Amino acid sequence: MSSVIIIGAGPAGIRAAQTLVAHGVRPVLLDEAARGGGQIYRRQPANFKRSAVALYGFEARKAHALHQTIDALREHLEYRPETLVWNAEDGALDTLHEGHAARLEFSRVIVATGATDRILPVPGWTLPGVYSLGAAQIALKFQGCAIGERVVFAGSGPLLYLVAYQYAKAGAKVVAVLDSSPFSAQARALPGLLSQPATLAKGIYYRSWLTAHGIPVHQGATLKSIDGGQRVRSLIWSNSSGDHPLDCDAVAFAHGLRSETQLADLLGCTFSWNPLNRAWLPQRDSAGRSSIPEVYLAGDGAGIMGADAAEMAGERAALALLEDIGYLIPPQRGAQLEQALGRINTFRQGLERAFIFPDNWAATTPDDVMICRCEEVRAGDIRNVVREGHWEINRVKAHCRVGMGRCQGRMCGAAAAEIIACESQRAVSDIGRLRAQAPIKPLPFGLEIEP
Repeated sequence: MSSVIIIGAGPAGIRAAQTLVAHGVRPVLLDEAARGGGQIYRRQPANFKRSAVALYGFEARKAHALHQTIDALREHLEYRPETLVWNAEDGALDTLHEGHAARLEFSRVIVATGATDRILPVPGWTLPGVYSLGAAQIALKFQGCAIGERVVFAGSGPLLYLVAYQYAKAGAKVVAVLDSSPFSAQARALPGLLSQPATLAKGIYYRSWLTAHGIPVHQGATLKSIDGGQRVRSLIWSNSSGDHPLDCDAVAFAHGLRSETQLADLLGCTFSWNPLNRAWLPQRDSAGRSSIPEVYLAGDGAGIMGADAAEMAGERAALALLEDIGYLIPPQRGAQLEQALGRINTFRQGLERAFIFPDNWAATTPDDVMICRCEEVRAGDIRNVVREGHWEINRVKAHCRVGMGRCQGRMCGAAAAEIIACESQRAVSDIGRLRAQAPIKPLPFGLEIEP
């Protein structure tokens, strides 16, 4: 029998589930993690006893409330943790749980798949000891450990300062923070950021706290290369005054976040270019309805907006779903949520102006830098294919296998697009998008298929 299914038990998925349950609908909630909360509110293992304040800082109250919500909902929905959704088609989802594959039919589905780091590779980024910002945060939150003894954080975006602060606050040695965005850009973005003064204040606090505790924060700083043998030993960063060496044994870097859109693609949703996110995103209306009548989109998987917006979008999408299947929904609640999401979108635009994309990355990346680790495709390999006359990203993929490996382009796709666009002298929006392929994540051999 088909069901109402929610994919993802982060802020968007949990609020969507809560809304459906409140109206008498018993959804199926699928999540890859062992315990709900998403990346930002990732829960520690049951045998860990760190306090919520130690784990989440200023967000402890929100995290605790969200965790309480999913715990209270357990008896009112079908909750399936540690379940990967690896394919979606023909009104059904293909899942994997503890080595067993199963197919779930759905009548309606809310896709709340979240986001991952946007990686722009540099020489040495494949060395042991190099992590994305999100991975470094997972190590601290979920495993209670640091990624190294002398850590450098680099890239851009609000997560850069948050993770550096969390590490330093936990007692790790943070050698430096290298922010590729210049201070002038952040100053110009201030009017838009003032639309969410409490969030802005937290960001300023993280930045100020790092400086007050003697941690160097360099703005307009480009991570040029990471050096070492068996693991990281040092790096080189540059700014307007030249190159600077820095000793360290671990590096975490990323340039903002990118939405996880593969399932929306496999479900047949229409995509369009979104300049704010610098990405192709599934289209949705203000209530979260996609171009496919039975598919709804919520949270960072449909556009980076942050945890607060994800909760609102999850509730709004659930209300739209309920309305579409015949429930009477108070119209004022939907309007309130959409207005609040509009205010957060203004702040989001300010963030993009504050943490500007490094437009010169593709032009300055050496040919021998590995872009696709799965298939060992280097920047020069991609450029050679473009020089042969191929500039549509799926054609380039067919010729050099970039994005054809285990991660299906989730890690390398954005970087490959930038290099193709630069080499072909086209806008990145003009070279197309990688088409999603199942399985969207690796599957083991010898799957047991349930009837």
